Amino acid sequence: MSGANPARGEAMVAGHMLRPSFTALVAAEEELGPLFGLVERAAAGELRLAELVALFWHCLADRTGLLRSDFGDAVLAGGLANATPALKTVLAQILSGR
Repeated sequence: MSGANPARGEAMVAGHMLRPSFTALVAAEEELGPLFGLVERAAAGELRLAELVALFWHCLADRTGLLRSDFGDAVLAGGLANATPALKTVLAQILSGR
């Protein structure tokens, strides 16, 4: 899948499009706690891999046929350095909106 639009807060990670909609971010917040705390942990370098994958999971534009564990494996296989630009885009979307 391609064609992520960063201006809309979209990003690509492990070959999947992330689209941090209101519904997606509410679901992430229900699992992870307040999103501002998540942003603070990320800024402090204290974001855990499980939190990263959970945030991305909730923001996936299409999860059809995808297991969360397989998605997490794909994110890890791609390397955290490759996931960082997507994280930056999603965090910017959380902080500044559209």
